[in-house]
Amino acid sequence: MSNDPNALEITDLRAGYDASDVLLGMSLQVGSNERVGLFGPNGHGKTTLLNTISRVIRPRAGSVRFMGDTIDALAPHKIVARGLIQVPQGNRLFPDMQIMETLELAAFTPHARKELKANLDYVLELFPRLAERRQQQCKTLSGGERQMLSIGVGLMCAPRMLMLDEPTLGLSPKLKDELAQAIAEISARGIPLLLVEQDIAFILSLVDRMYLVDHGEITREIRRGTEVDHQEIMDMYFGSGGA
Repeated sequence: MSNDPNALEITDLRAGYDASDVLLGMSLQVGSNERVGLFGPNGHGKTTLLNTISRVIRPRAGSVRFMGDTIDALAPHKIVARGLIQVPQGNRLFPDMQIMETLELAAFTPHARKELKANLDYVLELFPRLAERRQQQCKTLSGGERQMLSIGVGLMCAPRMLMLDEPTLGLSPKLKDELAQAIAEISARGIPLLLVEQDIAFILSLVDRMYLVDHGEITREIRRGTEVDHQEIMDMYFGSGGA
């Protein structure tokens, strides 16, 4: 077991698509019990960062360390097996599968299979709507219910850390509040979080620190308790290239 105090450590990471770099030497850390947020204009590298950490995109330079071990050369399924789990934005579920089938299928690693029952009970307790609709097909769920199921899928993977990419995208204020409570509950179990969000109020309610991502770089770090108010954050956001 590593004594590294950080769950995740990104150093000078560069990645992109075709001949263009999107991440321009990005560095950040997530502590072993931290909730860290990423915010900034669309198209400036937040999702690319998560996909590079998960190695859906191959990094061109830099390093990714998880729980003290370098993982930037591992295949994506091996990163999942280590417990670093990304919940992507949008609906990535199999539409014709039932909720229970989807959750059980997510526990595909040996470690996750051992914890399947305990994790399934936890997911259905955390999201009672999924328990009520357990035999329904994914395509019959509302947007909020699909997002709950996506997070449930991540939890079924027995995560040692979760990366959530815009979990509130397109949701009503009421559903955002429900998801905020669920994410806070997950974090209270000691699971570190890296949270990408456009909703400034939502992200401020959940994280210990935030990084502003601007044109593929980290340009500002904001810690909880510092004298930075909501309006100043909005000014930074829109002053960095618009929404």
